[in-house]
Amino acid sequence: MINFFNFNSFFRKDTQNGEGKAYDFLLKDQNAIDLISYDGLEENSTFIRMGDSYIRTLFISGYPYTASSGWLSHLINFNQNVDISFHIEEVDSQLALPKLNRKITELESTRRAMEKQGRFIGSEITDPLESAIELKNKIQRGQQKMFQLSIYILLHSSTIEELNKLTRILETLLATRLFFSKISTFQQIEGLQSILPRGEDILKHKRNLDSESASLTFPFISSELVQESGILFGINKSNNSLVIVDRFSLTNANSIIFAQSGSGKSYTSKVEILRQLMHGTDVIVIDPEGEYRQLCNSVKGTYISLSINSKEKINPFDLNGSLVNFEDKVQQLTELFSLMLDGFTSREKAIIDKAILKTYKIFGWTSKKKGIEFPLLKDLYSTLLKMEEFDLSNRIEKYVNGSLSKLFNKQTNVELKNRLIVFEIKHLPESIKSIMMLVLASHINGIVKVYPKRRLLVIDEGWKLLENKETARFMTDLVRRGRKYYLGVNIITQQANDFLNNEYGRALVSQSSLRILMKQDTTTIKKVVNEFALSEYERNFLLTCDKGEALIIADQNHVSVQIVTSKSEHPLLTTDPKELLRTSV
Repeated sequence: MINFFNFNSFFRKDTQNGEGKAYDFLLKDQNAIDLISYDGLEENSTFIRMGDSYIRTLFISGYPYTASSGWLSHLINFNQNVDISFHIEEVDSQLALPKLNRKITELESTRRAMEKQGRFIGSEITDPLESAIELKNKIQRGQQKMFQLSIYILLHSSTIEELNKLTRILETLLATRLFFSKISTFQQIEGLQSILPRGEDILKHKRNLDSESASLTFPFISSELVQESGILFGINKSNNSLVIVDRFSLTNANSIIFAQSGSGKSYTSKVEILRQLMHGTDVIVIDPEGEYRQLCNSVKGTYISLSINSKEKINPFDLNGSLVNFEDKVQQLTELFSLMLDGFTSREKAIIDKAILKTYKIFGWTSKKKGIEFPLLKDLYSTLLKMEEFDLSNRIEKYVNGSLSKLFNKQTNVELKNRLIVFEIKHLPESIKSIMMLVLASHINGIVKVYPKRRLLVIDEGWKLLENKETARFMTDLVRRGRKYYLGVNIITQQANDFLNNEYGRALVSQSSLRILMKQDTTTIKKVVNEFALSEYERNFLLTCDKGEALIIADQNHVSVQIVTSKSEHPLLTTDPKELLRTSV
């Protein structure tokens, strides 16, 4: 703002008034003046040219009749090069009451005159009259005070054409909110002086407001999100404060990340994983694309690459050493086999349920007695054959004797004892990935219930969960119940519409207290705005934000953030091919 002062003329004026000895000293050194003054000033009727810049002052001349909290936020968030000045002065009650009485008398006289003439009396008379009477009564009872408000806006531009365009955009924006603005014609110097941070209202375009209305004009509250027990996500773009979130202190510990491809969603997830590990949180990742290997190796985690021929196996029948949730496990297996066998009829579902119970019983796993080991898929196959259910046994045979026999027909040999476990399913056929995600989620769910502790389950490419009702239904139940077992589930996806157009997807979103929204495109933004009740500023932010920028919604807090990492963290998290090649060279 200092460039707006004309120090040459300002110093001379003070010198002429005999008040500027210190200024005379500066004037003797022309080089000092050159450093802090502009090239020249040219005042026109509707703008000022100051050096190579053009500036224009506007004032708010008309206000909406009613307003709600944050009614000026659209002006504060106007994404252009502007300065805004508010001047608010309290009016003494002894002076305010006579003015109100005079205004009430004028409006009442106008109303009576219109009645005598038989003219229609519209809201332009009745509304101000009612408001003035109500305000007068409240001031007399000490419930309200009166204030005078002036709002001035200074636009900057490098060309007069751009300045005119910017003026039209601002006037249109204000008009859509029932605000009316005017250019300070032949008062641009006075407008500039009213904008400067000197607390002087030279234009004096004032509007009377009561206490409640005046309080609503303060949009200078930028959301802060600092939870001392949380982890650092980044820098608040509104005020440069730190954004620190503790997901386990929110209503629930679940989260969802929506972002376009390449916006940094997996990077953001890895930032949290690394810092959650520092806080003693155990983390389990289901990784469909192999993006977490580098992070896992760097912290000495356990990386399990699942494929048809991999040595690591998970037995769907594994009860994780406990019978506490035996009935739940039977239902989970029924859902799993429905997914594996492309659905069941009601009769087939009852048969599979009976066959699973028989299979467990053969191995001694009942509600009263534990066996030594768990049954396998081949044992269910044998049970179906004994029950003469040949159609179901034929459909399940490919997982027992066919090409997929090595995948689900072995005892579990994976232990979840490390603080970071990554299950990579990149090398599985696409048709099997959703099945494996359900097997993994079910296995993790069993571990979580038997050995509850602070855990975070991260599922990348979460849209795959919605491909089948069985997987979607199970994940919805897991997310809903996770809070009871100190589990937070983080689902990452680029398909916002797939989630928000799906009943299970919406359920997953509604059960997530932490929402991280990164760059969206025009095909998804409308649905995202409606779902999360975003403001116009937040909408524009999500359409234009850069890589690594996000809007974080934690319960009711909305904060725009720049995700930040240290120099030592970044190489562990990035998957940018250029950076990886540069590092390897």
